[in-house]
Amino acid sequence: MTSDGAMAEGRRADAERRRQRVLKVIDSAAKGGEEITVSSIARAAGVDRSFLYRHRDLLTHLHSVASTPATSADRAERVSRASLQADLAHALAQNRRLATRVQQLEKRLSQLLGEQAWRDSGLGAAADLDQLQRHVTTLEQRMVDLQSQLEERTEELQAARAANRELTRSLNHSHR
Repeated sequence: MTSDGAMAEGRRADAERRRQRVLKVIDSAAKGGEEITVSSIARAAGVDRSFLYRHRDLLTHLHSVASTPATSADRAERVSRASLQADLAHALAQNRRLATRVQQLEKRLSQLLGEQAWRDSGLGAAADLDQLQRHVTTLEQRMVDLQSQLEERTEELQAARAANRELTRSLNHSHR
C-alpha cells in the first residue's frame, strides 16, 4: 500500500469510528430520555456539528430518533405524571387563591348593595348618624341643665310666695 492509500484508509477508519460514536450517543440519549439535538449529540460524541451535516444518514437518523416518543414507557410515564402533578398542584393553588378572592369580592359587593338598598328605601339611619347622636347627647345635657334651673326657680318662687304670705299676714295683724 502506498502512503496515500494508507492515509485514505486511516481517514475512512477514523470516520467510521466517529460514526459509531455518534450512533452510540444517539442511542444512549434516546434510551436515557435526554435531549436530542445536533449540538448535544456532536458534543457528547466528540465530533464537530459539521460532521453530522456532512453525513446525511446520521443527520436523518438523529432527527427521526428525536421526533419519536421515548421507548421507555415507564420513564415517559414518570416524567409525564410528575409534570401533570406539578401542573395540577399549581392549578389547585391558583384555584384556591381565586376562590378566596371571589368570596372577598362577593362579600364586599353584598355589603355595598345592602347599604345602598337600605339608604334608598328610606328605612336606614341617616348617613351622619354620629353627628345626630352627638346632637342628641348635647340636647339631653341641656335639658338636664334647664330642669335644674327650673327646679331652682320653682324653689325660689315658693320661698318668695311664702315670704309674701308672711308679710301679708304681718301687715294684716298690724292694721287690726
